[in-house]
Amino acid sequence: MPDRMLVAGWLMIFDDYGFVDSQHADVGNMIEESPDSVLPSSVVGQYTSLFEHGNTTEVQLLSDAGHPRSQDSREIIASLRRSCESFHRLNAPRSAAYCSLRMGTEYFTVGDFDNAKQFFDGVTGLYRQEGWITLLWETLGYLRECSWRLVSVKDFIQYSLEMATLPVFSSSGIETSDGKRAYGPAGPPTLSQRETIQQEVFSLLKGHASELSSGLIIQDDQPTSLTVDLVNPLRMAFLTSVAFHSQTMKPGLSALITVSILSQLPHPVEIDQLEIQFNQPSCNFRVVNDEEFFAKEFKEENHETRLKSIPSLILTTNKWLRMTFEISSGQSGKLECVSVNVMVGHLFTFCCRPESPASMEGLALWKFEDLMENFPSKDPIVSFSGQKYIQVEEPEPQVELTLSASSPALVGESFIVPVSVVSKGHAIHSAELKINLVDARGGGMLMSPRDTEPFPLGDHHVELLCVSGVFEDDSQSNSDDIRKIQQSFGVVSVPFLGVGQSWSCRLEIKWNRPKSVMLYVSLGYVPNTETNSQRINVHRSLQIEGKIPFTISHRFMMPFRREALLLPKVTALPDVHRKMRLPLNERTILMVSARNCSEIPLRLASLSIEPDGNQDAVCSCSVQQSGSVSFGPALIVPGEEFKQVFAVTPQANSPNIEIGTVHLKWVRDSNPGRHSNVVLMKQDLPSVSVETPTLVVSLDCPPHAVLGFPFSLYIKVHNNTSLLQEINYTLGDSQSFVFTGRHTDSVFILPKSEHIISYKLLPLVSGLQHLPIVTVTSVRYSAAMNPSLAATTLFVYPSEPYFDIERKSELIQAS
Repeated sequence: MPDRMLVAGWLMIFDDYGFVDSQHADVGNMIEESPDSVLPSSVVGQYTSLFEHGNTTEVQLLSDAGHPRSQDSREIIASLRRSCESFHRLNAPRSAAYCSLRMGTEYFTVGDFDNAKQFFDGVTGLYRQEGWITLLWETLGYLRECSWRLVSVKDFIQYSLEMATLPVFSSSGIETSDGKRAYGPAGPPTLSQRETIQQEVFSLLKGHASELSSGLIIQDDQPTSLTVDLVNPLRMAFLTSVAFHSQTMKPGLSALITVSILSQLPHPVEIDQLEIQFNQPSCNFRVVNDEEFFAKEFKEENHETRLKSIPSLILTTNKWLRMTFEISSGQSGKLECVSVNVMVGHLFTFCCRPESPASMEGLALWKFEDLMENFPSKDPIVSFSGQKYIQVEEPEPQVELTLSASSPALVGESFIVPVSVVSKGHAIHSAELKINLVDARGGGMLMSPRDTEPFPLGDHHVELLCVSGVFEDDSQSNSDDIRKIQQSFGVVSVPFLGVGQSWSCRLEIKWNRPKSVMLYVSLGYVPNTETNSQRINVHRSLQIEGKIPFTISHRFMMPFRREALLLPKVTALPDVHRKMRLPLNERTILMVSARNCSEIPLRLASLSIEPDGNQDAVCSCSVQQSGSVSFGPALIVPGEEFKQVFAVTPQANSPNIEIGTVHLKWVRDSNPGRHSNVVLMKQDLPSVSVETPTLVVSLDCPPHAVLGFPFSLYIKVHNNTSLLQEINYTLGDSQSFVFTGRHTDSVFILPKSEHIISYKLLPLVSGLQHLPIVTVTSVRYSAAMNPSLAATTLFVYPSEPYFDIERKSELIQAS
């Protein structure tokens, strides 16, 4: 019984701190009204009684039996409750737990076992966490007694086993008034007391009659079980470890599994039966220690579960019971042990959640005890890295799944990937083909809205357009069923195929941007029509590089030996962002180049510039093609460049004129049957700025000269302004030519008129020669124009050349 005088002493302390309110101040008055006066003692926690014998007064310490009954337990509990709440507000959980413990003992004293059990349960968690074994033993003793009084079999068993598995420690308890230590109903925490408690609870489990378990009965028609998981205190009684000896196994073949159980109970425990359960029920089995006895009963109870036996199923204190078995599974996937059921008797089972040795933690209350360290398996690799699960591989498929792609994919085309399915030994039932496109460089996404590459706009860089099926048997040609096709995923139903039959389809994939893609194709099928037949999967993958077929570039040039003077403008933009400036009503040469940057030869069908569709853009700029492909698509080998010349004539003075879009049509050269569709590639030309030129200078001379024969050189300067323009022109000396005329002179040109300056030149050297350097300078604008080096290059023949025009025409016609 609890020491009520100690509780009264605590009430005096609580009163000093103001925890006892005015409504309980009448306790002192009640004490004064008693026949014998009760006074506080000099010892905290004790009361004294005054006895008057005539003229003498005797002081005597009060015990529980002599304490005045006016000190009601309800008032003590109320004061303790307020104290507990105050300690909680002060964030003092240990002091609050002590108050809760004392409230539980008060309820236990008055026989209110429901409330007592509630308070005791509330403090055991703290005692386990702090490792306070003495207080935990005392509290579990109260809980065990409450469970017996309330006829709660499961709670009685759990509290009893937890007490039996607590480590042995030195005797320390609560000192009472007679100098003894109190440990609650369970007595002192000694090894003999642990053994006694274990014997009592196992007598109850096995159905043996005992004095303590006389009021506790496990009904035959109501088997009882307790779950022992990672946080349950009964983990000290049944610590279960399961480890497979390998990480993978073939379906139908055996793998080794070790089941180990460790107990800290003081007496050896004889287990009647073990049941090992997996996430695949077909792998469950039972372990018994007497195969002949349990086999008869087992066959009657459940003939589908396998039975295994070992010589002994006895748990010894702090010694692993190791059991190694062979197990097989015919179902692929993850095989995991989910429960190890320890059966003691016929009516009680401990459902233990197994742990993997690689992640198993020790027992918290036993980690500081002097115990011999042992491991759940004799194999150190299994003890340190074993797992309670294993991966069952998929059955070996007898179906051939083939993907083929002979070359890289090119942007813009519909790339064809043939897929073939051939049955080698399995008939194919309920089959489906899953197609998945994934970025080969990681991330999984095939779209990026932030890309600014000059390719067609779209959410997805690579798209699965369609899947078309082709059968060897024409009667099955209408059987293909395309269930679902998305941009990067597709599911296609495959028809029934007998052994030796085949089926094929074509995946049509389009690249909108250059990207490396992993194509994953999985075939799932059932080899027969049985209901429990396992589905078999065949996986294939193929990396396909998506590349650009052509790179398109362009360059603006003035006509040969003609140059327009455009006044310079001051701008803060860098050269990259500056627009090309073209002269108004002057023909400008636009050269568009297309280079084959792929790894395969391509045929260029056409190269043109199309307007954007805006009517104003069509009227403001005229684009004419100077030449065309006359003899069919041109073959462009890898690295070769094709050039097309256009004549651009701006017809409107505007700072922003759109010339158009380059349209390039190409087709693969190899395998025209598989990739024969003409692909259109587009690229926008940048806008240009059109201005009126002030002066236009052109050189006029023959295309070639003959050594020793003079020829004429004309410099034509056209004034496009409405102002009188003064120009200075110079003609430099040259070692290859002599000429007549002024080296330097100036001239005035009328508005909207043209002035011609003529020279006579005589070649002195044959071969490729450069004309004298011509410089024309505008005095008004302080701007000079110098013809390019190519414009002043002339070939001088040593004698008059002979050209056979008719023979040349015949050769052209023959080609």
